[in-house]
Amino acid sequence: MSNFASKRVVVTGTGLVSPLGATTNLSWERLIRGESGIRALLPEMYGDTPVKIGGRVPNIEEDAEGGLDLDKFIPLKEQKKGDRFIHLALVAAEEALQQAGLLTLSEEEKLNVATIIATGIGGFHAITNAVNTVSEKGSKRMSPFTVPSFIANLAAAQVSIKYGFKGISGTPVSACAASVQAIGDGFKTIMTEDVDIAVVGGSESCINAVSLGGFNAARALTIGFNDAPEKASRPFDAQRSGFVMSEGAGVLVLEELEHAKRRGATILAEVKGYGTTSDAWHITAGPEDGEGAARAMSGALKKAEMRPEEIDYINAHSTSTPVGDKAEIFALKTVFGDNRPFISSTKSATGHMLGAAGAAGAIFSIKALNESLVPASLNIEEVDEDAQTLNIVKEGAKKAALSTAMVNGFGFGGVNASVIFSKYQD
Repeated sequence: MSNFASKRVVVTGTGLVSPLGATTNLSWERLIRGESGIRALLPEMYGDTPVKIGGRVPNIEEDAEGGLDLDKFIPLKEQKKGDRFIHLALVAAEEALQQAGLLTLSEEEKLNVATIIATGIGGFHAITNAVNTVSEKGSKRMSPFTVPSFIANLAAAQVSIKYGFKGISGTPVSACAASVQAIGDGFKTIMTEDVDIAVVGGSESCINAVSLGGFNAARALTIGFNDAPEKASRPFDAQRSGFVMSEGAGVLVLEELEHAKRRGATILAEVKGYGTTSDAWHITAGPEDGEGAARAMSGALKKAEMRPEEIDYINAHSTSTPVGDKAEIFALKTVFGDNRPFISSTKSATGHMLGAAGAAGAIFSIKALNESLVPASLNIEEVDEDAQTLNIVKEGAKKAALSTAMVNGFGFGGVNASVIFSKYQD
């Protein structure tokens, strides 16, 4: 292990299961083509709520090219023992670990692998099903796997158990900033602990009548595009009216640079800096000026020893809510001033994956760095008046030489997190 002062942390694998597709590459290809993963929901998913659309991960029957064949990854008997957020995390982790070439570690090496997988809510389906069971049939009819199905840390635990990783385990449960914090925690763990590898990211699956009803009651969801789902998620657009609930999982393999080089790993990007703050303001809304978000971005820049003008691309948190987008717009202006990095919100194509959103944004940003291609924000018919001085990419992906990218994640309770990646240079 190298000394802290000389340590560098790199990314050697990614795995993504999103409404756009069940792999990283397919999700990216469809994103760049300007496709949307938002579609109509089945009636049993939304009940009596007015929200009839969402970002579901397609199954193999719906999408022969890129749908998720869960039986291929998890036997049906085992599926019944865990909530869907756990299943999605396991699928994403397998893709990331395969790409990183880490499926054959020795028992000694596994002692130094951390597993830090976040979620915003955890096993919401398992919780609601358990409540229904108790209400309709009594508690004696509950499964012994009920609690292990919904506890938030069980996605990380199941990945750890499957692969035998015995290092630090963690689960940020910090709303929509959770998986950015998971990446940051993995980064710090490698920098400061005897850990060579950190499997990090987030997973979420909570599209049902309870969650949709709750977020709708909070006036956070859009209900104006039930007849045109692909147009519903519209960050930065003047007519945005709320976010689209989505599910998915994103996992990244972080690794200490010298360890990665010794084993001949392909290095996808380098983690340069991380910042996280609290607004201490309100349970659902941040301050209009985005002060806490600005401090998170500034903190990431300080850790990276970078200036604002050195950031080429920002994968914005912007979800399509009027209040949240506005706060981030003002935060971006505060931090970047007259600098004009490219900005887009990939949630315009995926919807908002809550606790998995930041990991998805990070994976898309790493793809952008490696392919010199900035994904566009969809559905911008008129840029919000407050955002018109920002360099928001719309009307198709843009070729550009990119060296650095910042990913933002902000959540209920006033939690803010930002992480910076760069192209790897020896």
